[in-house]
Amino acid sequence: MIGMKRLLSFSLFAGLASAQVVPYDKLPDWSGTWQMQGGTVFDRATQTGEGGSVTPGVREHPPYTAEYEKKYAAHLALRDADRYPDVFSNCGIPAGFPRIMNLPDAYEFVVRPDVFYIIAENGGNTMRVYTDGRKLPGKEDTWGTYTGVSVGRWEGDTLVWDTVGLKGDRDDDSILDRTGLVLSDQAKITTRMRKINENTLEARMTIEDAKALSKPWVVTKQYRKGKPGLFLYDYGGKDWFGDARTRAPFGRRIRQRREGDHRNREGVSVHQSAFLDPGECHRCGWQSN
Repeated sequence: MIGMKRLLSFSLFAGLASAQVVPYDKLPDWSGTWQMQGGTVFDRATQTGEGGSVTPGVREHPPYTAEYEKKYAAHLALRDADRYPDVFSNCGIPAGFPRIMNLPDAYEFVVRPDVFYIIAENGGNTMRVYTDGRKLPGKEDTWGTYTGVSVGRWEGDTLVWDTVGLKGDRDDDSILDRTGLVLSDQAKITTRMRKINENTLEARMTIEDAKALSKPWVVTKQYRKGKPGLFLYDYGGKDWFGDARTRAPFGRRIRQRREGDHRNREGVSVHQSAFLDPGECHRCGWQSN
């Protein structure tokens, strides 16, 4: 009898899930390549100061709690002194969410009935959103990761998804941009993404975080469609840096730093980067000498 009840419950769930899946011919066309508009300051609507995310004096104004405003101020001070490492660029870890929505290179957005994929050229980052009717997992089945877990649904031509299970600033290796914005591991993000015209996609993220934010924080990003026939080429931090002694993609920031060949505890070279002396890689524990 118990087995029959379980089978019946599974069948009902499967039927509900399939009933909520939008077929291919009813889905919007988000094919092609897309480019984020504007620089990589995550929340340009609240930006003060002129310049980009690495420019001294530039900051954003999320509705932080006192604890997280203090953390952000400390990160800004390090950034202004050219001592705040971006572990995504320097160490090749995932960009994570919501930073994956704030990358400077091209994107592909893959729309399927059962799942939606965000594929970023920058660092080869990928994120999936399940749209097959399932529910978000409970806390006992969730642990903090870079992109968390996301479940979505279609409301007409708008994809709405919820994201939980983000690691936030737990390990000091997940930021939203190079000013040093962070969230906690209690963040929940609801994203509404749609085409606002034939050549523009818009993603509106409502961020809730009982630990880091005093109220919901709304951030909007837009993406412009690229020319047909463009190719995307993935690359990682080492590809971008190449030989840290001869190429400096971040210009002034890298030239002022001491080049170092990172090696793991076994002495095997794992990535190259450069930090001020003394400096430390948050990812592998390497320290300059």
